[in-house]
Amino acid sequence: MDFYYALHSDPGIKKETNQDSLCIKIAETLKGRILFAVVCDGMGGLEKGELASATIVNVFSRWFETDFPYSLVNKDTLKDVKYRWGRMIKEQNQNIADYGRKKHIQLGSTFTAILVLEDGKYLIGHVGDSRAYRITDFSIDILTSDQTLVADKVRKGMLTPEQARRDPRRNVLLQCIGASKIVEPDFTTGQCMVNECYMLCSDGFRHVITPEEIQSTFAPSNNPDVMEMKRNIVRLTELNKQREETDNISAILIKTV
Repeated sequence: MDFYYALHSDPGIKKETNQDSLCIKIAETLKGRILFAVVCDGMGGLEKGELASATIVNVFSRWFETDFPYSLVNKDTLKDVKYRWGRMIKEQNQNIADYGRKKHIQLGSTFTAILVLEDGKYLIGHVGDSRAYRITDFSIDILTSDQTLVADKVRKGMLTPEQARRDPRRNVLLQCIGASKIVEPDFTTGQCMVNECYMLCSDGFRHVITPEEIQSTFAPSNNPDVMEMKRNIVRLTELNKQREETDNISAILIKTV
């Protein structure tokens, strides 16, 4: 399997600092290419959120370059990676919390990452309310579950999705890395098919645009090459800003080819 990809990050119309961090990397193997991508959203309103998100992205970037090759010799690579990601997330939760206590500040970050192996099998790790989507020419699916107060109430039938979109508590997280006593990441596995798009984004990218707008813009047939993928991410970023989204706005778009 091969990949096209593009990414874009914008501080938005209100915040002076961009607290989002993102990264995408490709590894060449004898069996084909492997893709790793991660988006982290430093917590809005918390001091040094950009430090928390950048720290996590840097740790996982180094893991992909130096430690991940050892997982490839494992019979079940994704199972091994899931175990290692779980440990890394808990370690970063402790390290960032320790730093915050030492500096007398509070900081934290969401985390959404995807690893796609040569045969298209993927693993998604997730903490918070950043998201991963799968997009085809005919459908859009959210591959992560928001770990927020209102999302939990929707799952329990206490709020409708429409009420949740307008609820002032929509950004209240149930857990995030660095600001939660205990972090339990969600993991999802699946199979990529050729001619699909996968999108990772911070929550600022999708609050004021609709799933239909995301699907139509990021449909594989509308993203034939890297240049068009980049234009489309920027196009939706600017649409977010026109609709007065106040958060940082970041996304990674990946197409399987």
